[in-house]
Amino acid sequence: MVAEPGGPEDPKPQSDEARSAFSHPAGVGRSAPPSEEDHPTSEFALPSGLTPEQPGPGSGSGAGSASGSGSGSETTGSAFAPPRTYSARDSPAFTPAHGIPMIRLTKEAPWQDRMRTMLRMPVAERPAPEPIQKPDDAGPAVPRVLDLTLRIGELLLAGGEGAEDVEAAMFAVTRSYGLDRCEPTVTFTLLSISHQPSLVDDPVTASRTVRRRGTDYTRLAAVFRLIDDIHTEEAEISLEEAYRRLAEIRRNRHPYPGWVLTLAAGGLAGAASVLVGGGFLVFLIAALGAMLGDRLAWLCAGRGLPEFYQFVAAAMPPAAMGVALTLTHWSDVRPSAVITGGLFALLPGRALVAGVQDGLTGYYITAAARLLEVMYFFIGIVAGVLLVLYGGLQLGAQLNPEARLISHDRPVIQILASMVLSLAFAILLQQERSTVLAVTLNGGVAWVIFGAMTRTGGISPVAATAVAAGLVGLFGQLFSRYRYTSSLPFITAAIGPLLPGSATYFGLLGVAQDRLNQGLASLSTAVATAGAIAIGVNLGSEISRLFMRVPGAIGGANRRAAKRTRGF
Repeated sequence: MVAEPGGPEDPKPQSDEARSAFSHPAGVGRSAPPSEEDHPTSEFALPSGLTPEQPGPGSGSGAGSASGSGSGSETTGSAFAPPRTYSARDSPAFTPAHGIPMIRLTKEAPWQDRMRTMLRMPVAERPAPEPIQKPDDAGPAVPRVLDLTLRIGELLLAGGEGAEDVEAAMFAVTRSYGLDRCEPTVTFTLLSISHQPSLVDDPVTASRTVRRRGTDYTRLAAVFRLIDDIHTEEAEISLEEAYRRLAEIRRNRHPYPGWVLTLAAGGLAGAASVLVGGGFLVFLIAALGAMLGDRLAWLCAGRGLPEFYQFVAAAMPPAAMGVALTLTHWSDVRPSAVITGGLFALLPGRALVAGVQDGLTGYYITAAARLLEVMYFFIGIVAGVLLVLYGGLQLGAQLNPEARLISHDRPVIQILASMVLSLAFAILLQQERSTVLAVTLNGGVAWVIFGAMTRTGGISPVAATAVAAGLVGLFGQLFSRYRYTSSLPFITAAIGPLLPGSATYFGLLGVAQDRLNQGLASLSTAVATAGAIAIGVNLGSEISRLFMRVPGAIGGANRRAAKRTRGF
């Protein structure tokens, strides 16, 4: 018997030349597994002992087939092949841990709500734009579209529109002309917009400064109609046509001449004086003082004086009329009602509502600037009234800070006065004639709610003001959605009867008479009332969206709100 080479019975070992390098070593029946360093494996290979699942009929081409024997070497699937449960039609390209809700932007909803929905979404989750206005074969003219967008945003911001609504309007214009990945930014005096064509192209950024602001709600409504036409498929608005219409909007004259505005200022002051307890004679005197103040403010504006000094000048004639009545000892005339009526015509309710609305919607820089502007206007009114009150006290005027003006024994007259006040306020804001009736009725309803809550229910005037302002915001938002325009023309004038004119006057009178405690308490009431008006208007506008068909995430909020840390 001859022993096998290399076996246990072989008396002498084989030489290196006679033994193959690939033969099994002595005492080993099978080859050892190769070292990972010598034979590196793929990190995508199936582990040993794992049986791959049988691919479904809809698997990708690289999925391969498995014999079910447990060997991973028989599969030819690629690591980049999609899972067998993946469907390209029903699944997004990337799904975070919390999931991506499906966005359905219904075209029946107003464009303002659709644009607000997309503005609150991350850029990667926004649906691709569907160009409504067909561009040329070479694509949209990006610099011209951005310039047109900035010009439209400038008119809206200069007219007193909120920052969120300005951004929504700018976003609507860019998407209508087919520009994707656009980010508008709005501050108090600066507008900017950035467009990034793709991830490898440089972004295009343009900006514009708003150097002058004016109140003309007719022009504001015309700009909204232009945006609505641009965002409507039935209307073909080219860039040239949009520029032409925008130029016409800029050139259009105000709907009311200067003398009508002066009469409206007098009517507003007179109605406010009747609202706080005055009679017909008080109405005439308060109207005369407000008209003198309005003409004096126009004179200061023509000389280039800042708005602060214009408010100082406009506040002095009504206060002087009240002091003159006190010095002449007219017993049947309330001087405090005359001064209060003049203050109603000067209180910056429009800027206050816009500032608080920007703060509540997350635009804090713009809100801080607007509220600072309101503070300067208020200080100007205080300075003008205090100068006259100090002069009257030196002359021996006996002004009674304990008299309370608001009386509830004339509800019909007060309701009519509130409607006249809203009508005059609408004219001062240069509103369209078609909106004057609606805002007049809205102001009357606001005063009815306020009077019913304070007189019948005995509720605090501040709380009643907040509820009445909330109804004003609700009705104003519904009116604006019905007419597809801005809500400001239906809201701003309607809050006129709720402005804290009497509280402001008594606070200033207390300060002038060195009764700081009473004066500061009354001024605090005026500030609280103003804040209640602004918050109520914004809350009413937000509540109105709950009753509308607004596009948004399925099962989620229609307009995503900001979530921030709660103190930590």
